[in-house]
Order: sequence, then C-alpha cells, then structure tokens
Amino acid sequence: MTALDSDADRVSGRRITFFVVLAVFAQESTWNFYDAQVPPLLGEYVTSAALIGALMGMDNLLGIFIQPWIGNRSDNTRTRWGRRIPYLAVGMPVAALLFAVIPLASSLPALVALMFCYALVCNSFKPIAESLLPDFIRPERRSRANAAVKAASSLTIVVSALISLFLVDSFPVLAFSVPALLMLVSAVVLVLKVRDNTSPAYREVAAEDASIAAATAAGQDSGAPPMTVRELLTDIVRDRSRERLLVLVAILLFGCAWAASRSLVTPYGMEALGLSRGSAGGLTLPSGVAFILAAFPVALLSERIGRLRVMALGMGLFALSLTLGALGDAPAAAVVALCVGAIGAAGFLVNGAVILWNLAPSARAFGTYTGLYTVGWMGGGFIGPALVGAMVEVTGWRFMLADAALLAALAVLVVLRVLALQRRAGTARAL
Repeated sequence: MTALDSDADRVSGRRITFFVVLAVFAQESTWNFYDAQVPPLLGEYVTSAALIGALMGMDNLLGIFIQPWIGNRSDNTRTRWGRRIPYLAVGMPVAALLFAVIPLASSLPALVALMFCYALVCNSFKPIAESLLPDFIRPERRSRANAAVKAASSLTIVVSALISLFLVDSFPVLAFSVPALLMLVSAVVLVLKVRDNTSPAYREVAAEDASIAAATAAGQDSGAPPMTVRELLTDIVRDRSRERLLVLVAILLFGCAWAASRSLVTPYGMEALGLSRGSAGGLTLPSGVAFILAAFPVALLSERIGRLRVMALGMGLFALSLTLGALGDAPAAAVVALCVGAIGAAGFLVNGAVILWNLAPSARAFGTYTGLYTVGWMGGGFIGPALVGAMVEVTGWRFMLADAALLAALAVLVVLRVLALQRRAGTARAL
C-alpha cells in the first residue's frame, strides 16, 4: 500500500466514522430519553413498579431476537445503495415518527403499542449503522473508530438529561420531538452522503458472490461460507479453537458486571452509604466523563499492544477498582472506584465488537456479528442485575461493588484463556 493510498484510507475512515457517530448519537439520544421519560408516562396508567419494569425491558427482549437476524439480512442484501443504507433510510424516519408521537398516547394500550412499534423498528436498524465501521475501516484502525462511537453514545446521556431538565415539565410533547428530529436529520445526512456499495467489504462480498456463482454454474464445489444466522452460530460452536465462543462468553460476563454496577448503584448508595435517592443516583456521573476521556487513548493502546490484552487489562482494572471501592464506606471512595472502573471498562467497550468483527469468517458476516455482540451485551444487562442482586442478599449492600467485580474477574479469566489458545496455536492474527 502506498503512502497516498494510506492517506486516502485515513480520510475515508474519518469520514465514515463521523457519519456512524452521527447515526449512533441520534439513535442513542432517543433510547436514553425513552428510558428516562417513558416510565413516568406508564406511571399515569399503572402503579405496579414490576409491570413498568417489564414493559421497559421489552426493547431489550426484542433486541436479543431481532438484531442478529436483521444484521444477517443486511449482510445478504445487495442494492445500488449498498447493503446497510436501505435499512437506515427506511427505519430511522419511521422510528423518529413513532418516538415523536409516544407522548400523544391517550390510553395504556395505545402507549404500549407505540412502545412496542418503536422498539421493534429501532432494534431493526440498531446494529446496521455500527456495521458500517468494519465495512469501510481496515481491521487495524477499527478500535479508534469504535472509541469515537462509544464516546458519542455516552454523550447522549448528557443530552437526554438536558432535554429533560429544560423541556419536559413545560413542553412534554416538544421534548420527545427533539431527539426524533436529531434522528431524522441523521437519516437524511446518511442517505445523501453514504453509499456502502463502495466500501471495501461490499466489494469483497460482491467478488465472493461472483466466484460462488461461477463455481456453481460450472458444477464445482462453490465453497460458500456460512450465510444464515444458524449456519454462522453453528460455525462458532463447532470451531475447535473456541476463540469466538469464548469472546462471546466474556461479553456476556462483563455485560453482567457492567449492568449491575450501573443499575444497582442507587440502592447501593442509599443502603450502604446513607445517601439520598438523588445523591445516590448521581454517583455514576463523574465515571461517564472518565469513560469519554479514556476511550481514545485506550483505542490507541489497543492498536499498539493488542486488543485482547487491553480488554483483559481493562476488565482487570474494573474488577480491582470495584473491589477496593467496596472496602470503603464513603461516597468519595465509591466515586473514585466507579471512575477508575469506567476507565478499565473502556478497554472492553472499545474493543469487544472490534474483536468479533476481526474474527468473522468473511466480510459478509459483519452485520450478524454486530448483532451477536449486542445479544451478549443485552443478555448481560438482563442477567447481571438479578444475579448480583441475589449475591447482595448474601453479602449485604456494602459489598455490591465487589459482587459485580467477581463477574468481571470471570470475564478476565475467559479472555486470558483466549490469549493462551492463541499462543499455543502460534496465532499472529491482529485482533
């Protein structure tokens, strides 16, 4: 590759990273605002916290089933616009419209129907925008691009809080319209500026398709790679190296630890530290800033010493920080532990999806693998709080952070096993 080609790749990489960041920022702005403001709307019709929680978890349940399937559908789509953009061009405007009319629901059935439709449509394109990264960006530079995406996703928490602060009380309908407008604008920009049929991955897949068609026409074995979700999952399970399966297990375990450390922090602050509900809920705010500041340096370190190593080191730092934080009994100690833990978590969050992309059997599986990453992460978000909550029943609230750290430590052991398998096989693959 010449220096001119390398410079062109970097410019193209920055350009597509910006567009993916824009799309993810718009999507996550609606998701975060949805999580913050739809429960009060449900509270106008039902008083059961359990029912509200179940309805709010509907989007995660749908995502577990929909995202791998829709990612696979986009992998196998061929149009003059590419294989990702058609889904974004349709899905994002429809989701924006559904989101904007949620506060107009005049009954519980209408509200639940809108919630279901919004969650269904949003889950149908959520993995597709992120899959544009491996489509366009070379493997060795994917961590820094993914770091920008994760930082943008974290910023949406601040945006959601600001919209809630300034608009919800006085202009509740307008408040929902602002994130919807962000998503609509993002969709227009993507449709006008991006054609993923020009991406290296799309060209690679098109060449594979032509080779398979030619072999089939000649009556030869086409050597077609796995294409359906079932075939790709079977390939992962039967792989003798177990690398991809172990990475998915690590994603699930760390997803459990991360979700528990976030969702249980308010009762932890109230029960173990004696804080008010509002003060306890604010314990994680500084850690969000710490994550954003750490994401890009962690990506650069990953490209230098290896993504799996940085993932293991980061999760280890997360586990150690939370364990030490559990030994303190002051809010300041908890804040410091959560901040250092967030820096460690960046080692996972920046690299988790990238490692799966780089382990994919071919470019035709990027969307499916993005969906599988989400299944592991969402599965952890579903299991983790309940599992750590059960551990708290035994250890007490004071050691909640250490309970979550135990799950992170298990994830570290799994990643270390992957590294050991690579050393044993002499794998020089740049994950």
